[in-house]
Amino acid sequence: MASTMRIVSVILLLVLFGSPSIAQETPIAWKATSTRVKDNSYRLQFTVTNPEQWQIYSPTADFDGIPAGGLQLPDSSIRVIAPLQALEKGNRINSQLFPEKEYTVYTNELTLTTEIEFTEAVPAEMEVGLMYTYGKNEAFFPGEVATLNISFEGGASKAGAIKLEKLSSAPLNTCGGEIKTEEKGSIFTIFLLGLLGGLFALLTPCVFPMVPLTVSYFTKHNDNKKRGRQLAILYGLFIFLIYVSFSIPFHLAGNVDPTIYNEIATNVYLNVAFFLIFLFFAISFFGYYEITLPGALANSTNARQGSGILGVFFMALTLAIVSFSCTGPILGTLLVGTATEGAWPLTAGLAGFGVALGLPFGLFALFPQWLNSLPKSGSWLNTVKVVLGFIELALALKFLSNADLVSHWSLIKREVFFGAWILIFLGLTAYLMGWIRFPHDNPNESVSKPRKVLAAAVLLFTVYIAPGVTNTRMANISLVSGFPPPLCYSIYAHPVNCEEPLKDFDAAVEKAKKENKPILIDFTGWACVNCRKMEENVWTQPNVQALMAKYILVSLYVDDKQLLPVDQQFSYTTQSGARVSVKSVGDKWSLFQTENFNATSQPWYVAMTADQQLLTAPVGYVPDPVAYAEWLSCGLNAFDSGKK
Repeated sequence: MASTMRIVSVILLLVLFGSPSIAQETPIAWKATSTRVKDNSYRLQFTVTNPEQWQIYSPTADFDGIPAGGLQLPDSSIRVIAPLQALEKGNRINSQLFPEKEYTVYTNELTLTTEIEFTEAVPAEMEVGLMYTYGKNEAFFPGEVATLNISFEGGASKAGAIKLEKLSSAPLNTCGGEIKTEEKGSIFTIFLLGLLGGLFALLTPCVFPMVPLTVSYFTKHNDNKKRGRQLAILYGLFIFLIYVSFSIPFHLAGNVDPTIYNEIATNVYLNVAFFLIFLFFAISFFGYYEITLPGALANSTNARQGSGILGVFFMALTLAIVSFSCTGPILGTLLVGTATEGAWPLTAGLAGFGVALGLPFGLFALFPQWLNSLPKSGSWLNTVKVVLGFIELALALKFLSNADLVSHWSLIKREVFFGAWILIFLGLTAYLMGWIRFPHDNPNESVSKPRKVLAAAVLLFTVYIAPGVTNTRMANISLVSGFPPPLCYSIYAHPVNCEEPLKDFDAAVEKAKKENKPILIDFTGWACVNCRKMEENVWTQPNVQALMAKYILVSLYVDDKQLLPVDQQFSYTTQSGARVSVKSVGDKWSLFQTENFNATSQPWYVAMTADQQLLTAPVGYVPDPVAYAEWLSCGLNAFDSGKK
């Protein structure tokens, strides 16, 4: 039992934390080939280059149920006929880590073979993951994976994979430069949203009581009042800088891969994680338990506080840490909500948040008499917290909806989403009216007029979104466009507001040739807020509808996680020289957009002919129906001129 626990512990620790410095000094390179055995069966052979003579464990070895090696295939339709095994005879050793058992290892030549069978079409090439384990002395690296691209004799070409040659960069008509693309969210607008979120966080029980206490500390408990005010202003500045610094990793990641922002926003696991986290926070805000970060973290920063500049910095850091239970959900919403916008919009949002939290400390230090005008802490702070809990429930549903949309689970259809929101906001109305209470509420407290006014506003909003559960024209709720699922993602068999476009480029080209029409490509995303705003607020306008009817519309979802058939999965070398794997529908259309139009944002609209000639310059988010109609007309005029 002790041996088992030691093995499992060592493997888990090394898998989680590894030893990067050793791994960099011990390169192990694999090569892979395939040999056709019969129609759909292939023998795979893996050979190794091991100049440092590391001990590579036999793939048949196991560490009390944990395998030393294995094969990772991209599709469940591929069957492994023969297990992975070595052709050479290895050496038997007693590892220093696991002395109780002998293992077969290879330090020189090693060839691994296996046999697989395709139950569906055979691809021309495919990526395969080879898992292996190696070590030496006390060094041990379990579960390493080498990703290898393997060609298959007689395999089908990338059927259905669009051509990725660069399209014409000279549009037939530029509309005289009159059509301007509006960015998905201006930097200033996102800054204001961050500022609003910071002001809301400032009113939470975790932050608000700290304002007079902290300002009084600087202005009254310092022999030099001028110096005290300077330190208070510095304190607010440090709060601002701490929150802005959260965006630094996104700048670094964006320099490596500009599509990473979309990956973050549409990642299924991340969205489900945020759903659970927000749910957890919401229940905490209702007062059923308290969320606190590890005491050691807060204590370590608190211990470094002092009267100097460095001490003030750690005071600001302590505030950021201890207030996390209230600011965390708001920050999480900001981070995910602006993830697809890029690093600078995210920085702007965090800057607004930091300004809202840090500015009051500086202002009250300069004008300490203002402290007397601050409302006293009381039950209203708990009301703010509970209201935030209901808002967190509504936002949590959005994250679950994102995961549902990109994965096609069909759990949160549009009407289900609206139904859940109606229940949430009815619950908030009941709470504000005092009809329901939570643990930290005073059962004898009367309902104030501001609470009643807010309850009326919430009830009006609930009535406004109520038609969202119906199959009528009124179900298009423009005020919240982008939050609920698309109009066509419905529980109704024939949604009234839905006109389903094509979703395959090749099919659009074929139809355009047959009907002699231009093509309108809509690069979109299931989790794209501004895409929904365009579809529900712009496309529904009569003049826009009439113009779009003259195009063959094809919507290409760049965040669709549905796997392509194996024979349509492929690797591609981009114009920048990077090698990318195309495995899902979203991978395919995202690559099509970046390679042909050098664009990564959605929505992105392209007007072109069936022979792939641009009609006019592509545009992005154009919320003005008149401007968008002008752009559509521009493309149609170019198309008509070309026919003449």
